[in-house]
Amino acid sequence: MVFRPLFFITGLVLSKMAFFMYFPMILAFYYGSLGGMEFLMAIVLTHFASFLFLYVGKEKESSRLGVREMFLLTTSVWVLASLFAALPFVFIEHISYSDAFFETMSGITTTGSTVLHDLDTMHHSVLLWRSILQWLGGVGFIVMGVAILPFLNVGGMRLFQTESSDWSDKSSAKTRTVALDILVVYLILTVLCILGYYFAGMSGFEAVNHAMTTISTGGYSTSDSSMGHFSILAQWNAIIFMFLGGLPFLLFVRAVKNSNVFNLFHDAQVVGFLKLIIFSSVSLTIYLVYTGQFFGEEALRLSLFNVVSVLTTTGFGLDDFLTWGDFSVMIFFALLFCGACSGSTTGGIKIFRFQIALTLFKRQLMLLMHPHAILPQKYNNRPVSDDILRSLIAFVLAYLGTIIIAALLLTLLGSSAMEAISASITAVSNVGPGLTAEIGPSGNFAHFSDLAKWILSLCMLLGRLEILTVAVLFTTHFWHR
Repeated sequence: MVFRPLFFITGLVLSKMAFFMYFPMILAFYYGSLGGMEFLMAIVLTHFASFLFLYVGKEKESSRLGVREMFLLTTSVWVLASLFAALPFVFIEHISYSDAFFETMSGITTTGSTVLHDLDTMHHSVLLWRSILQWLGGVGFIVMGVAILPFLNVGGMRLFQTESSDWSDKSSAKTRTVALDILVVYLILTVLCILGYYFAGMSGFEAVNHAMTTISTGGYSTSDSSMGHFSILAQWNAIIFMFLGGLPFLLFVRAVKNSNVFNLFHDAQVVGFLKLIIFSSVSLTIYLVYTGQFFGEEALRLSLFNVVSVLTTTGFGLDDFLTWGDFSVMIFFALLFCGACSGSTTGGIKIFRFQIALTLFKRQLMLLMHPHAILPQKYNNRPVSDDILRSLIAFVLAYLGTIIIAALLLTLLGSSAMEAISASITAVSNVGPGLTAEIGPSGNFAHFSDLAKWILSLCMLLGRLEILTVAVLFTTHFWHR
């Protein structure tokens, strides 16, 4: 295995992480509040580590990264970036490193679970840093999902393999072009979301922070009340941009280049995603009206907002849906697993895997009646090979197994069964809120023990990197040729 390029690329990532720390540092000095010197300390430490990695990794001749190097690089970059990005929380908020790492991993994986209180009075520099972490994690995962995971054949992602997923030397320019196109679209959507929030009554600071955490489907807010603190118009703006954050960004790129936005809705994933939102929201709206809890626009808005928030794994809170009744709790329990589209900023199992499983189920029923029939497996007019199906099945089994193991460990550490299972699901799915009062839309993860927070941090990482990407590192075969 070639390690020098891994050190070099990791050093580059840490240098970019240090660069983005300058923004909250400047903000702290501008307001004359706590955080300026603390961010400066974190910047110095991160730059030092970056230079060290770059020095160790530098070499005269470039080396091509193989599959094993890509697996190791993908995991190591996310872990090391989180280790250093946690420093400002320790220096400013004076919390334990376990809490700081949990907060950082939750941010950079766009999960949105938090251990912090009193967000309304928190230093602006800390709030901005939380939002930046989610914004960076969102665009980072899009590029990873488009260019890296299909190349590694993780969880059936090869179905979405494009020229940008080819890591041979001849396609490196194409990969950079696609990454740049995605970044441009990501920036445009972020700016539009900022304007939407600003004209909906948010201050400039609130609009910037919430736009970054909306487009990244992360869910961090500047208020303990989350989106309930803001206007109805701001909540509708959040619904629109959370939905857009759940769509495949490659389709945005193609729609812009072809000047045809309606091409988005010719994709099987997008159609399935939209149908699930409509079905869940309408069902909840009817239930809320029937039970007399909410009526009219309020019932529709609360239902639609929370469905989109959970389904896109954003995790913004608007009212506490745990108080709506058992029917709503069961709907959100099911939505915790789903996620939105592949190639978006969202977590979860993803819509395409459910759709392939459904077509496979229908195909099996047909084969029971017509054993000798030839029924090719296709998805989005693309053939689904046995290799893709095996990878998909392995991912789902690993996904469920991770949740079960994590829940068992959390119960050993003192959590109730319901809290343990919902915390595990929300961490692996990168959603944010759980399904108990302590960790629900109005709750917090601060009461968990340090060991439990490390377990949940690992779950967030596993979920964000599609589990198999990390799990392969723990096999003896990976480390031996």
